[in-house]
Amino acid sequence: MKIGELARLQGCTPETIRFYEKAGLLPAPVRTEGNYRHYDNEHVQRLRFIRNCRILDMSHDEIRTLLQAQDVTPDDCRPINQSIDAHIEHVETRIRELSQLKAQLASLRQRCTGPHDVKNCGIFLELQSADMVDPHVHGHTHL
Repeated sequence: MKIGELARLQGCTPETIRFYEKAGLLPAPVRTEGNYRHYDNEHVQRLRFIRNCRILDMSHDEIRTLLQAQDVTPDDCRPINQSIDAHIEHVETRIRELSQLKAQLASLRQRCTGPHDVKNCGIFLELQSADMVDPHVHGHTHL
């Protein structure tokens, strides 16, 4: 199948497929005599795998780790479990960061309770003068 057909089948764009090929996540397809890319069922399965991983917010490095486990050590799923465990930790970190962000936004929203001109808006004044806490300073996210 051609790239457009694969893209329609997987609900993405041809650019996405080319991007995954350049990133080394999707193997390059064979080329036809007319120099068109020709994809097979292996590409369909691999692209579905990549897209499902992206839906789960996995980074390209995490996806690469999972694919390597399949390609290099297919008889040992421990690397897959370790990768998923690490991703769960990243998600938990992100949840904490988002909770902190929500609290900051709620506090900020309380600074302005009525109609004012912008120069007297409590939100605007707070954003100009406050030292906000950056949740990323204390930890590293994989995003």
